[in-house]
Amino acid sequence: MEFKVSELEREPIEFDVELAPGAIDFGSEAQQTGKLGASGRAEILHERRSAREIVADIRLRGRYTGSFEVPCARCLESVRIPLSAEFDLIFRPLGADAGAPERSITAPETEIGYYQKDSLWLEDVLREQVLLALPVRTLCRPDCKGLCPRCGANRNNQPCTCDEGPGDLRWEALAGLRGRVKP
Repeated sequence: MEFKVSELEREPIEFDVELAPGAIDFGSEAQQTGKLGASGRAEILHERRSAREIVADIRLRGRYTGSFEVPCARCLESVRIPLSAEFDLIFRPLGADAGAPERSITAPETEIGYYQKDSLWLEDVLREQVLLALPVRTLCRPDCKGLCPRCGANRNNQPCTCDEGPGDLRWEALAGLRGRVKP
């Protein structure tokens, strides 16, 4: 769904959409399972910078709900993660802040995004919000045993028959040190 500045100048736009899996590419980080619902409102906020310069910011407020699968960090099995969150975002035209004198920014200004070509796509906003909401590291369970580094077997499903094999030769000089050190 595209929000055009020219349409938002006339009146705010209310949205309530359901996006099927695959409508948004989340890359290898996550896979959408089921519909992703989003509802909210898009409107224009005019920022008066001088008597002649007015910047048209797009304010996007809403909520999304969906279910996603991400790979376990140890065994790569899929882990289902339900997400539901609200957002209140400001988007400014790309280049609107170019040429401004250097200054420190306030905490709310770190939340400003940018749009191109006088429009903003809801799908881009939802992709960013979902990826930011996902945990950095996900485990299928706290005691996940992971994959065998030799054969690749999932140690949660089957015991691995691989032997430990020879150690790293670079550590061989330290191998007998434990017996020689007095506690």
